[in-house]
Amino acid sequence: MTTAQKSSTVEAVEAVEVLREALTAAGIALPSLGADTASPDLNLINLGRVRADVALRLADVLRRGYA
Repeated sequence: MTTAQKSSTVEAVEAVEVLREALTAAGIALPSLGADTASPDLNLINLGRVRADVALRLADVLRRGYA
């Protein structure tokens, strides 16, 4: 793994932690939330699968935050 890939992985992991904290504060849990380790050079976050009621709660929180 190159230094750039390590940096991207660290960025992705940090982003996951920040997002998880914000979601927890809003009463939302995404069980599959994590850094996408299969493609560290792309710095992707895997939001994963979520139940419909959780998706609706997330949409509601986002709407209220941007209303």
